[in-house]
Amino acid sequence: MAVERLLVPLSDTVTVRQTVSYAVQSGLEGADSLECHLVVAMPYDADVPESDQYREDADGLLSRARNWVEEDAGEADVTIETTRLGADEYLFGPRDYAEIFDAYADDHGIDRVVLDPEYQPGVTAQLLQPLERELDRIGLAYDEAPVERSARRGRLAGGTEDFGRLFATFLISYGFYLVLGDPTYWFDLVTGAAVAGIVAVSLARVTFAVPLDLVQSPLRVVRFVFYIPYLLWEIVKANIAVSAVILRPSMPIEPTLTRVNSRVRSGLPLTALANSITLTPGTLTVRANNQQLLVHTLIPAAREDLFDGGLERAIRFVFYGRASAAIPSPRERDDAEIVGGDEL
Repeated sequence: MAVERLLVPLSDTVTVRQTVSYAVQSGLEGADSLECHLVVAMPYDADVPESDQYREDADGLLSRARNWVEEDAGEADVTIETTRLGADEYLFGPRDYAEIFDAYADDHGIDRVVLDPEYQPGVTAQLLQPLERELDRIGLAYDEAPVERSARRGRLAGGTEDFGRLFATFLISYGFYLVLGDPTYWFDLVTGAAVAGIVAVSLARVTFAVPLDLVQSPLRVVRFVFYIPYLLWEIVKANIAVSAVILRPSMPIEPTLTRVNSRVRSGLPLTALANSITLTPGTLTVRANNQQLLVHTLIPAAREDLFDGGLERAIRFVFYGRASAAIPSPRERDDAEIVGGDEL
């Protein structure tokens, strides 16, 4: 008897119901029975004490999806398995999600993965396309559910969530304007407020792709304050190291390009890491794509620091808290490699 085994990753989207329905229908078309594995991959912050709601929401979604499968299957022979993935590790980006799906598929003999076209498991940017690229790289078969998507209509502002984004963007813009200008001059105060207002209305939803968390966002600001002295110390150390090399008569520089698969979420965390690396003399971020960084290093010491992952660990501390700082370094994870020398 032919059995089709499907893995259906779930997130709370407008198309998740249609995706489950498609998975059931397509799975029963060429098979006598269906084994449907419904999974929710937990995002990076799902294991902090303040985020028990993530687990409750995941269990609720899995329960609803089980009912949908039973409803769509009717009298057909269907076995349903539900689980949460990522409870013991940090899932930051498409590579992590693809690898955990592949491991689950290997353990359960999954034939293919059915993807929701709106799949977005608590991340800051649309995940589907980079996830599909990672699944192609791994070689895990997948199928995007051909469902109808509702039209998206953006709003400039509305509700408490958007007000938080507007207010935060306004404060950042206004503060930066006054740093460059004169905070004691009335003209700068007025024009700064006007410029910050325009920036907030235009870019709030771009600057903060997800609504601000009333608990975590202030904590991140506090952790960022602690991060600044650490970054300045790294800049000073790198300046000394690069200067020592340049002042030596032999000038033993070794320009290389290094690829690092970081363990930070794309968006603002990845941007902060890429800029921190660039600010440190001896290293320059050439490209940042999803979780992957391409970094030019001038001297061996700068490359070794990159492999040790000090800045990456500090950025994780800022955005995700102390527990995430314990993740192994790129060297320990085998997530960094030299891809070219000075001939590039």
